[in-house]
Amino acid sequence: MGIVHEPIAGMPSPGLVPPRHDDGLDWHLLNDFQRDFPLQTRPFARIARALGCDEATVRERLASLQSRGAVSRVGPVFAPRRVGASTLAALRVPPSHLAEVAAVVSASAAVNHNYARDHAWNLWFVATAADMVALARGLREIRRATACPMIELPLLTEYHIDLGFDLASGARVRSAALTVPSTLAVLDAEKKALMAVIERGIPLTARPFHSVGRRAGLGEAAVLAQLRAWLADGTLKRFGVVVRHHELGWRANAMCVWDVPDDDADRLGLQLAACDGVNLCYRRRRAGSRWRFNLYCMLHGRDRAEVLQRLRLIRVQCGLVPFPHEVLFSTHRYKQRGASYADRRHD
Repeated sequence: MGIVHEPIAGMPSPGLVPPRHDDGLDWHLLNDFQRDFPLQTRPFARIARALGCDEATVRERLASLQSRGAVSRVGPVFAPRRVGASTLAALRVPPSHLAEVAAVVSASAAVNHNYARDHAWNLWFVATAADMVALARGLREIRRATACPMIELPLLTEYHIDLGFDLASGARVRSAALTVPSTLAVLDAEKKALMAVIERGIPLTARPFHSVGRRAGLGEAAVLAQLRAWLADGTLKRFGVVVRHHELGWRANAMCVWDVPDDDADRLGLQLAACDGVNLCYRRRRAGSRWRFNLYCMLHGRDRAEVLQRLRLIRVQCGLVPFPHEVLFSTHRYKQRGASYADRRHD
């Protein structure tokens, strides 16, 4: 995958996706089908009926939005720590070598998100793998290749479940609930094959699940049944259109972190998750004296001022003012794609 080097906050944004049509169809495709995507034989025909257009138009518009960067994929969002292993990690990189080191990190098959942030720990990435052994191997390779100090910050508790991004408000569709990392789902050979095919999205064809099944060695009905089962048991958080916020005008994003007493983390985390504008909220393991923060949330806005104003309100509303905190704005996006939990060593 090529390296994406894009300004994020406080810089010109040539990547913003302009409206191509004035009929509102693009907006509805982006906003209304991030979840509850029709898991049936001809899903795009079902969407077309709901929107009062024809199937070919739906597929053409989604293909256009994907080619222009507004849509990452149409497909699954797997729950972290449910089908594999994952962690947030950060490197302390000499600023003069940031782009060079970021390219090395982005080249790792384990890395799905890689951002520069304005902090001494200035390169932040998410790594995923089929299991903890594979994840450790990927992180070890990154540490060796970059020769930079690294901190690993695995998820402990999730307070805000990802059910989509409301384009009208910039907030994720809220489902605040305390969840601890689940035990790994048991995946047989057929399920692993399906996950490997579908985690990067479905084709925009008339019968996409038939195409997925052919590649995975399964029938169309079996694919649909398994996806429904994964949604029901929480292996999948959602299935649908996955948007890219920056291209749609939400150019500023900040990772906000607090050092709160561990005994209070769940109470404060649930309050934080319930606030308007909070996009993802979770507790992560500290990294000793190198990184003392344990409570995290993501905020998106059209610019930095909007994010900071929202943060000021949230700190007061949730009683977070007394606790040490940091705000880490993204400055460059080097890589963004869906998480990959399949073992691809033999691809």
